[in-house]
Amino acid sequence: MSVSQIELALSPALYDMRSLTGPHTVVAVDILRATTSICAAFRAGASEVVPLASLDELEPYRALGYLRAAERGGHKVGDAECGNSPSEYITMNLWGKRIAYSTTNGTNCILRGADADETLVGSFANLTRLTEHLLSIPRDVVIICSGWQQDFSLEDTLFAGALCHRLTESGRYATHQDAAVASMELWTLCHGDPRTYCTHRASHMKRLEGFGATADIDFSFRTDTCPVLPKLFDGKVLRLID
Repeated sequence: MSVSQIELALSPALYDMRSLTGPHTVVAVDILRATTSICAAFRAGASEVVPLASLDELEPYRALGYLRAAERGGHKVGDAECGNSPSEYITMNLWGKRIAYSTTNGTNCILRGADADETLVGSFANLTRLTEHLLSIPRDVVIICSGWQQDFSLEDTLFAGALCHRLTESGRYATHQDAAVASMELWTLCHGDPRTYCTHRASHMKRLEGFGATADIDFSFRTDTCPVLPKLFDGKVLRLID
């Protein structure tokens, strides 16, 4: 049995420095909150999410019947119909809805990995579904943490550690990269409770708590609430059925 390799980019800025340049799957991660929100949107019935780098790109989608979702600095922007709240999305009836989506960090992270053979959206909300898919394909994996404005984030790295742990435990994956190994050590330190571990430690969590987004924080650290597999196809994130 061949063993696939895992690398971790602690921010999108480090993706180009990876050593795994052959065929690989990218897992884009923004726990607080974009990739969690995307999983919640698909769980609520959305049919498509278009990740966009800039707010200016949103407006043309209005005439095409898309819901516009926009967030900067943690807050919903302008007259967009939605922000970046997974606890809001999970309660909405989004059946068949298409969403044009631009956030501070997460959507750029997804787009950064668009050159991979497969680009997936990962969160605690779909951890088991994501792991099962990765174990079914013999391909190297690069996890990209969105971080905060290209800087390291604790919550994204904890998720990377959880995913690396599950993959390497299977025997089908291995890693010798310092960032990936460190993420697994961090995951061990949190004793399977990333929500508690990040309290008083994670800067973005403090930022969100500052304007009352506690429900989003709580939702983002729960495991397997949204057993979906979002995948990027030609600039659109769709729910993969396999």
